[in-house]
Amino acid sequence: MKPASALFGKLTFPADSVTVEEVARAAWKGAVGKKIAAHARALKLVRTHLIVEVDDAGWKFQLFSMSKMIVTQLEKRLGVGVVSDIEFRVAAPKREPQRARSAEPNGVPDDANGIEDPVLRRIYKAARRRETA
Repeated sequence: MKPASALFGKLTFPADSVTVEEVARAAWKGAVGKKIAAHARALKLVRTHLIVEVDDAGWKFQLFSMSKMIVTQLEKRLGVGVVSDIEFRVAAPKREPQRARSAEPNGVPDDANGIEDPVLRRIYKAARRRETA
């Protein structure tokens, strides 16, 4: 019994419904499995070339060596000729979440806040004020 996606690859759909690209992207996870799909995402289909974004160069190298096997799995799901080649691209590094700035004026931390003893901290701040005045 063939998967339903194999039938979708052969059918022609009205212009406002599912595209072959959407079917190919949906078939990606089934073709490679959950673990690989967590590190590699199908982005788009250009003619018969599937563009896949991977987490890093290690994944790119590993999946490139498996590309013929993956194309065979995709052909089982989509039919022959829908995907003939896969191009792997390393994803741009994700930005870290921005942290809130400290409540210090001008966003510059005060070194005096590192002094635990309140008396010594006050003496240090007074001496710094005299020096900069």
